[in-house]
Amino acid sequence: MNTLDPHTLTGAYAAHALDPEERDAFEHHLGHCPSCAQETAEFAATLARLGAAETVAPPPELKARVLAALPGVRQEAPQLARTAPPRVRPARRAPRFALAACLALALGAGAVAVQQHREAGRARDRAAALARQQETVAALLTAPDARTATAAATGGGTGTVVWSAARGQAGFLATGLPAPGPGRAYQLWYDDAGTMRPAGLLPTGSGTLLLSGALDGAAGVGVTLEPAGGSAHPSGAPVLLLPFG
Repeated sequence: MNTLDPHTLTGAYAAHALDPEERDAFEHHLGHCPSCAQETAEFAATLARLGAAETVAPPPELKARVLAALPGVRQEAPQLARTAPPRVRPARRAPRFALAACLALALGAGAVAVQQHREAGRARDRAAALARQQETVAALLTAPDARTATAAATGGGTGTVVWSAARGQAGFLATGLPAPGPGRAYQLWYDDAGTMRPAGLLPTGSGTLLLSGALDGAAGVGVTLEPAGGSAHPSGAPVLLLPFG
């Protein structure tokens, strides 16, 4: 705090990124600076909505899948006191149909294991990508020059844009927008003095998106409803316009 301008620490304070000494000094500053108090409250609200937007409810079929898999889960053997080893009788040759059944069971279990491994790998990849995006958006929020703008969308819901001119990046948070519908998605655009430049797709009405491409002097961000694959140019009226004020 001795070398940093306290007016640049609103995002870092809201994200709990200050050390105790800096936090105490900044809280003292907040008592005498209404503009920083308001900006800190806006950052805190944005961070809360970021967390709520990424909350994922378990799919309804998860319970059924778990219950269906229980018969195939091997239980641990009971812990018994050691006794003299039983006499081993010579094994009898298993009937052909029993051997075939064992082989089929082993093949089926192997196929299920491979499928579960693939699904787990895809889930890990999605989680890692989401974590990287959240880290980048968090870095935007804590940038000294970070700014936010929020507006209500046509049809319901709100959108918030976070941007940093120094980092040349922007992030978008949607909360409660209507579902895009089958084969549709929300597309983000940079507003380059009236010319809209594609900046990414959001397939749902709630979520976080790190906008693709640099700010490059854009005046703001627009949101339109487009085909799921995106469009080269907006095909309809924007549902949201967020200027970089």
